[in-house]
Amino acid sequence: MPDLPTPQDAAEAALFSECWDAVLSYADLCTSGSTAATQLATEAFSLGMREAREAGSVPARNVGRRPARLPRIPLLLTAVRNTSATWEIQGQGHLLDPELRLWLNSDKAARYTGPPLSRPLALRGLRDLQEPDAALLWLAEVEALPLPVVARRLGLDPAVAGEELAQVRGLFRDRCHRAHLDSPMDALCRSYARLLDAVTRSPAADTPKDLSRHLARCVECAEAAACLRLHGGGLPGALAGGVIGWGGLAYLERRRRAAEVRLGAGRPGSADSDGVPPNPGAHKARVVRNGLLVAAVLVSLLALAVSMMPGGGTDNGAASPGDADRQPVADPGPSLPSTDARSTSSPRSSAPATTPTPKKSVPKKSAEKNPNATAQGTASSTAPGGDPEPSAPDPSEAVTCDVTYDLLNQWPDGFQVTVTVTSEQALDSWQVGWSFHDGQKVGQMWDASFTQNDSRVTATAADYNKSVPAGGSLSFGFLASWQGKNSPGYDFTLNGHGCATE
Repeated sequence: MPDLPTPQDAAEAALFSECWDAVLSYADLCTSGSTAATQLATEAFSLGMREAREAGSVPARNVGRRPARLPRIPLLLTAVRNTSATWEIQGQGHLLDPELRLWLNSDKAARYTGPPLSRPLALRGLRDLQEPDAALLWLAEVEALPLPVVARRLGLDPAVAGEELAQVRGLFRDRCHRAHLDSPMDALCRSYARLLDAVTRSPAADTPKDLSRHLARCVECAEAAACLRLHGGGLPGALAGGVIGWGGLAYLERRRRAAEVRLGAGRPGSADSDGVPPNPGAHKARVVRNGLLVAAVLVSLLALAVSMMPGGGTDNGAASPGDADRQPVADPGPSLPSTDARSTSSPRSSAPATTPTPKKSVPKKSAEKNPNATAQGTASSTAPGGDPEPSAPDPSEAVTCDVTYDLLNQWPDGFQVTVTVTSEQALDSWQVGWSFHDGQKVGQMWDASFTQNDSRVTATAADYNKSVPAGGSLSFGFLASWQGKNSPGYDFTLNGHGCATE
């Protein structure tokens, strides 16, 4: 396993630390174990940095022109894909994910190394941007970093970063439109090129039925539609899938979750580095936990002191030193409160025999603490008893909600959808259910977990997007397969209550 290249200066050292996490995240998707992931990430990182340095040292052929190149993170991610292909050729394919191996030996992978005009449109459009513009688009859309963080990394003014991003998105669309027109296509695809450009420019424009049927059959035109349609939330998926290739949407979901954890889970180091204040809830939980530990230590010390005092009963005095001798060993462990409870109740078990029975408030307190603890974790999203809790307080009140089922992309054997639900009531958690008419099967979902029973699909909130304010909306996306016909989902429910479909 080769060593990582040595940074040439402080700026490149900072860039290394920013890029390594992304490279390792994608390498972990591509391999079958953590050891292989580290090996793949290291080789790909060395390869990508060597290519970046060689490209940076080549002078432009003409004044005002520059060689087309990707920004640093997507360049390194493509190096992971290329290194995986090398492993497959050299007999190390057993270290890779089985689905990646199938993809590497298919025509889909050949598009990334074939003729330039036949490569994915998003890859060509991103390479055609100026490198700072391409980096801004990638960091904001795919890496899911907040604009102030992106502006600081790229040396932009945070006050105008939003305007810069809007302009770059427009430039990317223009580059993709031009690349689409330059692509080799048959007469039918070329006849739809102008209509596709017009329909994807306006959020309010309806897609004609003949164009919809064509997009369902033509992969290249469907990819073009995803890149040209800047509204609807499909641009990050189009970028990740077009530039990275296999596992692009899974990588996109990982980076979203990493950004949520980095900015919202109360990690002091990362929160401070991104300019976001620490999470007060996590800080409060640490304070309470530390307070309980300190109180438990004080109680154990008090019990030890009482047990060592002369004049105690003979039976209890003989038993308590043994308990006291064992308590210091248990003090550092997490079972300390229960040990203290036994040590303090055992000397008094003969006298207040009636006092433990009225103390049913102690189990009640623990029962009150447990739901709060589980509500903050990830177990509630999978446990059958945790999901009905948001709708249990108001079974008599119907949740008023509207659903938008947005078909973003469709190809001969699959499609991509974003579901947006607007609720008039505040939600602590949510489950969205719907049915399919034509036997569609969901294969992958982001911003939610899912189960499917025949035609009925249930999407459950992720840990980071459970709460929805009154009048707010929740959104998630998925990939699914279809055959014959692909009617939109119907019979939508939110926490068991029916929703209106827009």
